[in-house]
Amino acid sequence: MSIGPTIITTTAELAQRCAAWRQTRFVAIDTEFMRERTYWPQLCLIQVGAPEEAVAIDPLAPGIDLGPFFELLADQAVLKVFHAARQDLEVFYHRTKLLPSPIFDTQIAAMVCGFGESVSYEKLVNKLAGAQVDKTLRFTDWSRRPLTDRQILYALADVSHLRPIYEHLERELERSGRRSWLDEELAALNDPKILVVEPREAWRRLKPRSGNRRFLAILRELAEWREIEAQRRDLPRNRVIRDEALTEIAAHAPERAEELARSRTISPKVAEGPFGDAMLAAVRRARALPDAECPEPPSLDQKAMGGTPLADLLRVLLKMKSEESGVAPRLIASSDDLDRIAAPGDANEVPALHGWRLEVFGSDALALKEGRLALSAERGRILLVPREPSGALGEPIKRSGRRGRRRAPRNA
Repeated sequence: MSIGPTIITTTAELAQRCAAWRQTRFVAIDTEFMRERTYWPQLCLIQVGAPEEAVAIDPLAPGIDLGPFFELLADQAVLKVFHAARQDLEVFYHRTKLLPSPIFDTQIAAMVCGFGESVSYEKLVNKLAGAQVDKTLRFTDWSRRPLTDRQILYALADVSHLRPIYEHLERELERSGRRSWLDEELAALNDPKILVVEPREAWRRLKPRSGNRRFLAILRELAEWREIEAQRRDLPRNRVIRDEALTEIAAHAPERAEELARSRTISPKVAEGPFGDAMLAAVRRARALPDAECPEPPSLDQKAMGGTPLADLLRVLLKMKSEESGVAPRLIASSDDLDRIAAPGDANEVPALHGWRLEVFGSDALALKEGRLALSAERGRILLVPREPSGALGEPIKRSGRRGRRRAPRNA
């Protein structure tokens, strides 16, 4: 008689397992959740990989209390290993208002160790565990019960390989002396602000391209109303009203229901009902604001600076530094970082100019901006050349390309 995969459905069994897991050095954790029809992520399954087992926990089982598991997440003596942890952290923060600690994110660690941009779990399993991941059930409905053995085994694969991947990356971090780099990245994940959208700031995710502050004020009020309504009703934002509808209403600033109904996305029935009243009230609030209280638009310099020659040079420098260090370019500096460094004035708040990034890229980026360094080329390779105060060029001090690149480790 074959025995199927283990799935915990009672509080007593969960408490027993968690007590054992709290005696280990680390556990691997993953979740399955649904949010296609809700604002808040709906936790449907928890997978835990311990030294000798991989077990699923059913958070939808009748009467189960996840308290013992949440205590494990808070246990400072047990490291919690995730891959691409942000969404998992959001799920747990929504349930407990606490973040798991301490954590290790194998995706971030892999980028630090030279595995490229946003490396997938599947790629790490293949390279470091020598295995293949079955992704045929990635669109399954995890909220439906009962779950089949195939579904549970599929879910458990997402933690069963995390243990050897973590151990390999931990060794590589120690070998390369980059553990402190990873610690800086993980500290940023421990900030609840990255997981929670404040309704008053919801308008920023719409990325409006307008310098009209009154338009931005109306958009801010409308987006705040929608965010609060979506949270209250636990619906996706676009199920309340779509992004393009908010932008259109903000552009026309209707004062009456019949004007609101002229929008292509608002029916007369909606415009004359409670939703219409709420949107018109948001428009009135924004119209009544003093000019000084309207949002500041992006400056013209900020809009244009992405295409400046200096920003382009910084992108070349970033590629050079990425090849030399073996660290993914996006982890060193974002496109926004490069644009802000290229802009006139002080760029002290740019993340790429702090911590390990300053050593790898930021110092040379500032020297390039200030004219103390220049870029040149020789035999297809980029050279970094110091410039004297007189403007004369010195001898090349850095060389990019295959010779200087530290390759990522191949196998565990």
